[in-house]
Amino acid sequence: MIKSSHKGFAGNLLFALNIFIIVLLLAGDHLVIPRWLQPIGRLHPLVLHFPIVLLILAMLMEFFRFKTAFSAEKFYQDFTITLLLAGALFSALTAVMGLFLAREPGYDSGTVQWHKWFGVGIVFISSIIYWLRDKDWYDVRIARSGSVVLVFFLLIGGHFGADITHGDNFILAPVWSNSKPLVPIDQALVFRDVVQPIFENKCIGCHNPDKLKGGLELIDEKSVLKGGKSGKLFVPGQPVVSLLLQRIHLPEEEKKHMPPAGKPQLTAAEMKVLYLWIKENADFKKKVTDLPAGDSLRLIASTFLKPSETPEEKYDFAAADENTIKKLNNNYCGIYPLALGSPALAVDIFNRSAYTSKILEGLSAIKKQIVSLDLHKMPVKDAELKTIAQFENLRVLNLNFTDITGSTLNQLSVLKYLRSLSLSGTKLSVQSLSKLQSFKSLKELVIWNTGLSPAEMQSLQAANKNITFIEGFKDNGKPMKLVPPQMKNTAFVFSKPIPLVMTNPIKGVDIRYTTDGTDPDSLKSPLYQPGVMISDNTTVKAKAYKAGWYGSDIINYSFYKNTFKPDSATLITSVNERYTADGAKTLIDGELGGMNSGNNKWLGTQADLQFLLFFNNPIKPKTLTLNSLKVIDAQIFLPTEIQVWGGKDEQHLKLISTLTTGPQKKGDPAIVQALVCKLNETAPLSCMKVVAKPIKKLPAWHPAKGKPSWVFVDEVFVN
Repeated sequence: MIKSSHKGFAGNLLFALNIFIIVLLLAGDHLVIPRWLQPIGRLHPLVLHFPIVLLILAMLMEFFRFKTAFSAEKFYQDFTITLLLAGALFSALTAVMGLFLAREPGYDSGTVQWHKWFGVGIVFISSIIYWLRDKDWYDVRIARSGSVVLVFFLLIGGHFGADITHGDNFILAPVWSNSKPLVPIDQALVFRDVVQPIFENKCIGCHNPDKLKGGLELIDEKSVLKGGKSGKLFVPGQPVVSLLLQRIHLPEEEKKHMPPAGKPQLTAAEMKVLYLWIKENADFKKKVTDLPAGDSLRLIASTFLKPSETPEEKYDFAAADENTIKKLNNNYCGIYPLALGSPALAVDIFNRSAYTSKILEGLSAIKKQIVSLDLHKMPVKDAELKTIAQFENLRVLNLNFTDITGSTLNQLSVLKYLRSLSLSGTKLSVQSLSKLQSFKSLKELVIWNTGLSPAEMQSLQAANKNITFIEGFKDNGKPMKLVPPQMKNTAFVFSKPIPLVMTNPIKGVDIRYTTDGTDPDSLKSPLYQPGVMISDNTTVKAKAYKAGWYGSDIINYSFYKNTFKPDSATLITSVNERYTADGAKTLIDGELGGMNSGNNKWLGTQADLQFLLFFNNPIKPKTLTLNSLKVIDAQIFLPTEIQVWGGKDEQHLKLISTLTTGPQKKGDPAIVQALVCKLNETAPLSCMKVVAKPIKKLPAWHPAKGKPSWVFVDEVFVN
């Protein structure tokens, strides 16, 4: 057994560890764990099982130590005290590691606090038993009571530890299930049956009347609308500036990330549901079936619900390969099952600037499974209808506001299941619709704002009595709001001047625009006419006006000049593993990231972002522009300073520009901002180095005060 000298040292070490734990507990929030100690804290989940086993064995032997058969047995007594001392020491070390780990972001929940106090309770109880077990008054009653209490603490502390690691009620969940039956899609409300269950499964554990974290409850419509200490949870129609979306898209290691690290995280589909629900004005009463058939929110929501209890259409094709669907899902194409367990797929293509005919051709691997295709506002041409005609099981097709003229529309007549076709806002003629009789299953044709006259509409309806023609809105005497102008430009990064191309599907509309950052009005702002050229970095704001109508919402697009495109780029410093995008190539690929920091188009870091640009042919640039994101609530700030270095190669660089962005304030709007650095060098350059520095310590008014800001960059332009 253990030598007396070793035993004395171990006993003193146990006493010192108890004192150290008390100091850590008293320090509380004032305790800051240096980075070099964090790996020690993260060993906590690895070593905690060892003292549990030792202490359970020790308490089992302690419980029976006074039995006649064991009380005089020296080996039994020595082995018991060795197990107890080792268990107490390892439990103390494990508790210290746990207290270190608890200082990291995401470990401030009530479950963690319970786990902490039961953990240190195990240390104190096992230590007290060790120190007192040889006293004269320590009898069988005390030994057994202490053993039972310590094992109880081990079980309850372990239960809370399992909840932290695997989610609330992990141990009892299989026999204590609160799962609800799926709601039929035709009875479901978007909030009650799709959004609220997400809150219940991932959020309510910390945001309920018993645990009001951040002053926020998420139990019903009233509490969701109320928000918490940090303000309203969302701004209807504006997901980018909504606190809910900002918190769930924060890096998981950030303290404000929700759900906290260690808790079950939201899936991509759940995050998309919340985004689309807020984008569509966060309606609490809307039914899922009130959404259009091809609406992205409806398509995703259907995967959370039970198929309609009305007779469902039967499909005679097998489901597509899941890996194929996963591969085809990307930033411009969403593919979803039409209903839970259904082999039928709905496809939504939604990024106009990224659209090419090859996207449709790329869907050939799932052409049998596509029953709904949404291409509205995409620059689809007549020739591409031949590709669409290969989707043999297509039922619903949305071509609203595309570039088709209808000259090849008859190619779709081979789609024997096509029952709904939307062609609003296209340049149709009555001749292009003359062969509708060949569309055997077509039941609905949407053709408002196509230029067809009332007489032509009436003639078509008379010739096709089995088809319902949807011609548009009926005038009720009240002004209507115009739809916004449509930006037809497909490229927003250019090297030579390009024309500005805007349209509006409503005829007779005036489009007013500005390029100075101000909002356009109906009187003073320039009237858009074809021929306007974009020759420099420009932000275009445009709004539609027409007599008797309310003005439209404002559209906002930025154009970036890039005269000298680098031939290659290299990152000097690494970026955060969650925001690597396509590495250094991201900076020079001409693809803009927009307002979504999590779309895999931004490089993000909390350290200095440093990279090199290489030019095969020497250049004489005048400016370098860094395209940066600012979302204050999400801890994303513009770089506080940008340095540009230049020279003939990376070994011969000198500083040629420094840009300081100035103070950034609470309440600043979320924006993508082009930061222009004027260069001082006149000699030709073949290599440039850029250093973008974050704010080292955020100000006291920010929830992440004292921490560094995030820097997000998606493109660099040299002119």
